[in-house]
Formats: sequence, structure tokens, C-alpha cells
Amino acid sequence: MSTITASLCFLSGNKNPIKTLNLSPSNSISMSNSNSNSVRSWSSHVVKTSSFNSNRLSFNCKSASTIPFVSSKNYEFSDGSSEVELRLQLGAQDIQSYKDISVDANDNSLKIRIRRYGSLITLIETDHLFEKIKPAETIWYIDDDQLVVNLKKQDPDLKWPDIVESWDSLTVGSLQLLQGTAIFIVGDSTEINETVAREIAVGIGYTPLTTKELLETYAKQTIDSWVLTEGSDSVAEAESAILESLSSHVRAVVATLGGQQGAARRADKWQHLYAGFTVWLSQTEATDEDSAKEEARRHIQDARLAYSKADVVVKLQGWDSDQTKSVAQASLRAIKQLVLSDKNLPVKLAKGRKSRPKHDLISKKSTSVWTGHLQHRQERAYRL
Repeated sequence: MSTITASLCFLSGNKNPIKTLNLSPSNSISMSNSNSNSVRSWSSHVVKTSSFNSNRLSFNCKSASTIPFVSSKNYEFSDGSSEVELRLQLGAQDIQSYKDISVDANDNSLKIRIRRYGSLITLIETDHLFEKIKPAETIWYIDDDQLVVNLKKQDPDLKWPDIVESWDSLTVGSLQLLQGTAIFIVGDSTEINETVAREIAVGIGYTPLTTKELLETYAKQTIDSWVLTEGSDSVAEAESAILESLSSHVRAVVATLGGQQGAARRADKWQHLYAGFTVWLSQTEATDEDSAKEEARRHIQDARLAYSKADVVVKLQGWDSDQTKSVAQASLRAIKQLVLSDKNLPVKLAKGRKSRPKHDLISKKSTSVWTGHLQHRQERAYRL
């Protein structure tokens, strides 16, 4: 029996809300619409668990709302294993009673407001806590001139770098989850692969590597001239050999070749990519979340594209290098959710690196997909 879980997140940076679809089974796709001034991207991480020979794919949508992180005050944050503590300076807010304070907590969201002179002032508002909490066990109190909020974590083993999920907290928090496991970036654009791989590598302190540079150094010619003289099959074979060598590397983000000459474009060249987490940067013509969801469904069910073997899918409509960090963040968010669904994944991948010949580890992964629409580095979401 094979199970696939999927979740589609549509993020928007303009004034329009972003939509996020949670689908069961869950896959994640990130989508973006581009014009001359903006780029949209969907990102998804795909996890698949397989046994026997039947497939089951169903979708169940829920709804929620997501808004950007808002903090009008400085705060102190600490992680105490089973719970996290947030301290906010009240200063001269002139709090007359506990009734003047409102703390609204849900699984992934937190909203703290105070009443002053008849008006509500928001101190913190986010729908992107670093990870899920147990809202019923939230405790808050006033300590001198500070509001102290204790949030009970659903996963006590996960260390929170910060209260919110952001680029900074994801780059720090990913290290404990990856455990040194390499990341391979695949897709039809070598340039995009390299740009995003470099952003992720710098962010998490990994070594950025590009198969294009390694191949051109080895062959002493450009990839284009190599394809002209010996054909794309020759380049793909050579890149596969490079990937075999890199499959034993740890703490690296590897950008692979795009196009027909790329090894990742060929299903029989994936054995070495299974040594790490794979992110597919997928160009799309979808213009809305429904189209992105349908495209994701087809990719998962058909599996005709070799890229569909990837753990994470980030869908892009158009490309703007200014959006690199947004796409990199979507990728790390998806990998994070993937590992949290099966914390043994890094260990399984490590065992795959040490064994020869390599086997298809994808069949042993718990695959999930995340999709988001990213634009101008601002995020909003509605979970449907």
C-alpha cells in the first residue's frame, strides 16, 4: 500500500491574501505568478511511503488564516525543552488589570494584544510559530514590567531558535534536523538551481557545490560545447559519475545541471541523488492555487517526470533573482516538515550513503509536499 500526503500553500506578497491548502495525503507545492515586477513561486516537499502495490490518494481541505509576523515591541525568547518562553516589555503601557491583556494561541499562531485608553494595541501577531504548540496549556502572567507567555511545544525534542518561523530561524533550526545530510537542487534551469543552492548553503553554513563547474573543470570546456561535440547523453553520464562521488559528501548543497543534459532529468540516474534531500525547482504556467494543486496531483500520480522523485517541489512561474531567498526559505520550510514527519530520514539517508549499490530510499520515505506563493518577500496565507 502506498500513501502520499500533500499540502498546498499559496503565498502572496501583495495586499491580497495568500491561500494555503492542506491536502490529505499531504504534498507541498509553492506557486508564484510573475509579471515584469514580481515572481510567484510554489514550493512543495513530497514524501511517499510505499508497501505492496496499491496507491491511495485523497484530498481533505481545512481552513485557517495566516498573516505576516507583527511585533510592535522588543521581546526576549528562550527554549526550555518542553516549552518556550516569550517575554515582552510592557514599559509604560499603564496596564490597569489582567483584563487589559489578550493572549490568543492556536496550534501555529499567536496573537497578543493589550488595551490602552480604550484601544487595542497588538504586541505580537503571527500565524507562523516555529512549530506547533499545545494551545490549551498556554500560561501567561506579568512579571514586573514584562508580560511572560509560556507555550507548551507539541514536539519537546525540537529546539526552537525563535518564536516565529523565518529565514533566520529556519537556517538555524534546519541544522538539527538535517544532521549533516546533503541537499541536491534539481530542475530544468541550471542558473536557478545554482542561485538557490548557493543561498541555502550560505544560510545554513553548508558548502555550495555545482556539478556544472566541476564538469567544466574536468572537461576543460563549457557544457554547451560538450553537448555540441558529444551529445547530451555524454554529459548526463559524466554528471552521474560526479553525483556518485558527491553522494558521500555531507554538509553540502549541490546544484545540478538543468535541461536534457542533466542527470536528474533521467529516471535511471537518480540512485546517487537518494543520498540526500532533493529539491525540484519546477517552472510552471499555472496562474492560481487550483491550477498548481492539479499540476501537483498529476505529478504525484503519473510520476512520468524523473524530477517527480524529488522530496521537495518548488513551483515557479517566471524567475527573478530578487526572489532567491523566498524560494530558498520555502525549500527549507518544506524540508523541515518532511523531517518532522519522519525524524529517522537523515539516518536512513546516511545508511544509503554507506551502502553499495544504492537502493531507492524514496520508497522508504514519508513524503509530504508544501506549496507556497512567494512575492516581494512578504507572506500571508489562508488554510482551506
